Amino acid sequence: MMKGLKKWRLFSLLAVMTVFLSACGEEYITTLKPAGAVGKEQFNLLLFSISIMALVVVVVSVLYLYAFAKFRRSKQGEDHMPKQVEGSHTLEVIWTVIPIILLLILTVPTLITTYKFADVKAMEEVDEEGNKTALTVNVTAKLYWWEFEYPEQGIVTAQELVVPTGEKVYFNLKAADVKHSFWIPSVGGKMDTNVENVNKFYLQFDEESADLKDGVFYGKCAELCGPSHALMDFKVKTLSREDFDNWVAAMQATEGQTANADSADLGEATFANSCLGCHAISGVGASGAMGPNLATFADRNRVAGVLEHSKESIEKWVTDPETYKPGNLMTGKYGELSEEEISAVADYIMTLSVED
Repeated sequence: MMKGLKKWRLFSLLAVMTVFLSACGEEYITTLKPAGAVGKEQFNLLLFSISIMALVVVVVSVLYLYAFAKFRRSKQGEDHMPKQVEGSHTLEVIWTVIPIILLLILTVPTLITTYKFADVKAMEEVDEEGNKTALTVNVTAKLYWWEFEYPEQGIVTAQELVVPTGEKVYFNLKAADVKHSFWIPSVGGKMDTNVENVNKFYLQFDEESADLKDGVFYGKCAELCGPSHALMDFKVKTLSREDFDNWVAAMQATEGQTANADSADLGEATFANSCLGCHAISGVGASGAMGPNLATFADRNRVAGVLEHSKESIEKWVTDPETYKPGNLMTGKYGELSEEEISAVADYIMTLSVED
């Protein structure tokens, strides 16, 4: 008896914790604290849907409890036979029409919102000089990292998306290898990135990320894409329009920046000889590199998207990337480097910054 009671107490505690903890989450990654116009509308639609479902649960529960109380055997007697309603056309119409009405109530705002978020015509609008008026970012998902190209600005970065606040940002989404899914939980819903076609949508970022716990919003891959799917993170830094323009100018100023194989600095020379074939250190150029662009490496929040941003993490990653992201394409590429060279490379790439 006591053992069964303890089980029920534990079950009740877990149920209560589920209800309350399901709403917990950090502002930089939870869908329950939206930080953009798209996320807020989707959140309101979620609340509306939950309200409809809760109403159904309440009505059904009340009817059940009413029938349970009124027609219990102790009250009606052992020989009482309730009225038989099998084949009642009235009841069949009622419990067919009511669900249809509820589905229509859910369908109309869902369809309106879906088509609204799919409207990307403004992506092609231009001013009198022929320049596009909206900011567009080409997102390419790769195993297991993200590339962000700003075609109108002529710049490319990786792993950390930088956008202005208070305006719509349009995205062209594609994948370089397998299907992935682009998702910034605090800002808006997810969208698949496919190899065979480009998906388009927009998001709006209403809050600057500087005041958040880590100074960034967190982005995720939301499509099972391989053994390191759960580690395919990216970060989003949101700035005022003025600060964003300054960042773009700083990125454009890195044009032609490269590493010298004959440098007296061991880190730069090693990088030029062993890393430059895959990793550019200029933020100006086209997309499609084998590895992430490192022009802003020192400004980033994480190493490889998930490790602490430190020299030690870089050394661990270069020495054995497979341990930290199984299946990544960098595994086995740098086995010939000595510990001294790896340490020097870590020092070098920690100097690559456009914000200082």
